[in-house]
Amino acid sequence: MDQKLNELKTILAEVADLQHAAAVLSWDQQTYMPRAGAEARGYQLATLGRIAHQKFTDRKVGQLLDDLRDAFPPDSDEYALIRVTQREYEKRIRVPPEFVAEQAQVTAAAHEAWVAARSQSDFSLFEPHLARILDLVQRYIGFFPPSDHPYDILLDDYEPGMKTAEVQAIFSELSKRQVRLVQAISQAKQVDDSFLHFKYSIPKQRAFGEKVLMAIGFDPNRNRQDQSPHPFCTSFSINDVRITTRYQGNFLNTALFGSMHEMGHALYEGGFHPSFERTPLASGASLAIHESQSRLWENLVGRSMAFWEFFYPKLQKKFPAQLGEVSLGKFYKAINKVQPSPIRVEADEVTYNLHIMLRLEIEIAMVEGAVALRNLPELWNEKMKEYLGVVPPNDAQGVLQDIHWSFSGLGYFSTYALGNLIAAQLWEKIHSEITDLSAQIRRGKFDALRGWLYANIHVYGRKYEPKELVRRVTGSSIDPAPYLRYLETKYRDIYEL
Repeated sequence: MDQKLNELKTILAEVADLQHAAAVLSWDQQTYMPRAGAEARGYQLATLGRIAHQKFTDRKVGQLLDDLRDAFPPDSDEYALIRVTQREYEKRIRVPPEFVAEQAQVTAAAHEAWVAARSQSDFSLFEPHLARILDLVQRYIGFFPPSDHPYDILLDDYEPGMKTAEVQAIFSELSKRQVRLVQAISQAKQVDDSFLHFKYSIPKQRAFGEKVLMAIGFDPNRNRQDQSPHPFCTSFSINDVRITTRYQGNFLNTALFGSMHEMGHALYEGGFHPSFERTPLASGASLAIHESQSRLWENLVGRSMAFWEFFYPKLQKKFPAQLGEVSLGKFYKAINKVQPSPIRVEADEVTYNLHIMLRLEIEIAMVEGAVALRNLPELWNEKMKEYLGVVPPNDAQGVLQDIHWSFSGLGYFSTYALGNLIAAQLWEKIHSEITDLSAQIRRGKFDALRGWLYANIHVYGRKYEPKELVRRVTGSSIDPAPYLRYLETKYRDIYEL
C-alpha cells in the first residue's frame, strides 16, 4: 500500500504544482501584468488548467483511490487524504477538460472587463462577459445530478455539505436580530467618525499597516504584500503566501482593516502541516472556515479596544495632525461606527451580513434565470434600499464593486457571513482557554492567539470536514448565538443602548 500511496502522492504533487503555477499567473494579472497581456494570459491559464484537470482525472487516479480506500485508520492523515481526493475526483471527472480551459479563458477576459467597467462605472462593459460566465455556471451545474436546489452545487464547491436551504435558515434568524439592532442604533446618539475621512498619506498608511502585520505574524521570508483593485490572499506553498490591499487617501479604515483581513487568510494558508504540502490537504477546510480566520483578525482583534490601547499611540504619532487631539475612546467608537454603506468591504460589523444576504438572493435569482442581466444594476440598488436603506450612487459602488463574478465565484458570498458566526464561536472558546488574552493583546502580544489557532484550526488543513472541525473545536454546530451575543454586547456599550 505504501507504494500505491506514494504513486498517488506523486500525481497529486504534480497537479498541485500546476495549480500553483496558475495561481502565480493569476496573482501577476491582478498586480503587475500590463493590461494588453490579458488575452495571452487567458491562454496560459487555460493550458495549465486543462493539463492539471486531465492529470487529476486520469483513470489511474481513480484506480489508486479504489485500492487505497480502506487501507488506513479513519482518523489518520492518509485516510483524510484519500477521502478528500476521492471527493474532488468524483466531482472533477464530471467536468470535461475543454470546459476547464474555456472557463479559464473566459474568466481571464472577464477580469480585465470588470476592472475597466468598474473604473468607468459602466456595467454594460461587463455584462456580456458576465453572460458568458453565467452560461458556464449553468453548464457546470448540468454536469451534476439534480440537487434540492441548483445553487447547492455551487455552494458545495466552497462549503462542502452545506445546502442553500440551511444558509437561508441561518440568515433568516440572523436578519431579524441584526435589523432590530440596526434600528436601535439608528435612534441612538450617532458616532462622529469625520476624522477618519481626513487626508491620510498612503505611504504612511502603508508603513503603519506593515508594523501591524508584522506584529500579528507577517513573515517577510514567507509573505509578501502588494496592491490590487480588490484585496485578496493567494498561496503558492505554505512558504509563499501573498496578500494584496488597496488604499484610499481620504479614509483610514480601508487599507488597515483590509490588510488585517487578508493576513488572517495568510496565517491559515501558511499554517498547514508541512506533510500536507503539494496535496489536497494543504487547503482550508472550507471558505467559511477561511473567512472565520480573516474576520477574527479584522474585527474581533483589529476593532477591539484592547488592540488599540497598544497601537493607537503609534497611529497618533504617525498622523498627529489628523488624530493628535482625538481620544482613544472616540477613535474606538469611530472605527466601529454603524452606518449603512453601499460598500461591503468597508461595512461595519452590524450591517455586514446584510450585504451578504443581498448577494445571496441575487445570485440565486441569477441561477434560477429569474433576473435579466441587464437589470442587475437596478435590482442591486433595489435590494440595497430594502436591506440597508441606501442606494449606490453609481455602478462602481453598486453591482460592480465585487470581483467574485468575474472569476465565476457564484456560491462564494454566503461563506463570508458563515465565517463571522464561526469566528465568534472560536472567540468564546479561545477566551475560555486563554483567560488573559485581552491583557496580552493590550501589550501587543499575539503569540498565544496565533498558537491556539495553529494548533486547533490551521495545522489540520482540510483533514476534517468544516462542520466536523467546528464541532471538534467548539463542541457545537455552526451557531449564530455567539455572534449575536458579541454584536449586541459590543454595540450596546458603544451606543449606550
